[in-house]
Amino acid sequence: DHRSHHVRPEKRMFQIKDMILRALALACLLSAQRAGAIKADHVSTFAMFTQTHVPSGEYMFEFDEDEMFSVNLDKKETVWHLPEFGKAIYFDAEAGLSYMARMESNLKYGIQHLNYTQATNDAPEVTVFPKEPVELGQPNTLICHIDKFFPPVLNVTWLRNGQTVIEGVGESLFLPRTDYKFYKFHYLTFLPSAEDVYDCKVEHWGLEEPLLKHWEAQEPIQVPETTETVVCALGLAVGLVNIIAGTVLIIKALHSSSDPRDRGPL
Repeated sequence: DHRSHHVRPEKRMFQIKDMILRALALACLLSAQRAGAIKADHVSTFAMFTQTHVPSGEYMFEFDEDEMFSVNLDKKETVWHLPEFGKAIYFDAEAGLSYMARMESNLKYGIQHLNYTQATNDAPEVTVFPKEPVELGQPNTLICHIDKFFPPVLNVTWLRNGQTVIEGVGESLFLPRTDYKFYKFHYLTFLPSAEDVYDCKVEHWGLEEPLLKHWEAQEPIQVPETTETVVCALGLAVGLVNIIAGTVLIIKALHSSSDPRDRGPL
């Protein structure tokens, strides 16, 4: 829109202040909710950001911390996390793109005309775990959970036995936290074996060097068949002894109660 180039500086500043105030209001609401001051059965969240690095931005919506949809900024279309979500609600990607264009314009103006200090780089916390209980030889998925980082710029690589893996990998969007940081998931489908070891390699501006989080299958202890047989036989023997002992005690009790000499005076 050619008119955007002729907006007076004071009006542009008002727009930026208005955006900041609305963001602060939302932050107060979320902080109060986290503190327990506000009780809600359900929470829906629109998350948007633009930046000068890859990715250039993101627009997504989640309900009760479950991702519903996002806007693909390159293809300019709505992407549903599950096809069923698109049947329940409607969202026009153009609306998200319009918001993103406005935010990008404000970002460029702020960089050129406002004297802000660059935000601190917050290093991520990383954990790796399997999606399902591990059974050797059974397909599973490794999940690399990257949490509490800022800004939303990451380079994540899966390694198997020290070698980069590019097949069977996937990732989530950058997901918002109420403390203005982000979290993200990276996935790797794999076939667990006792020989393979895996690492999730994370690079971020808050880290002095790449962070590797290690995972390997813990092979279950196999009980020898002979030991199982001995334990089973021992258990059976103990059970028979208890049954015999119980039967003897019952017979003695019945015999004792039927003996006239054991009866007291009437």
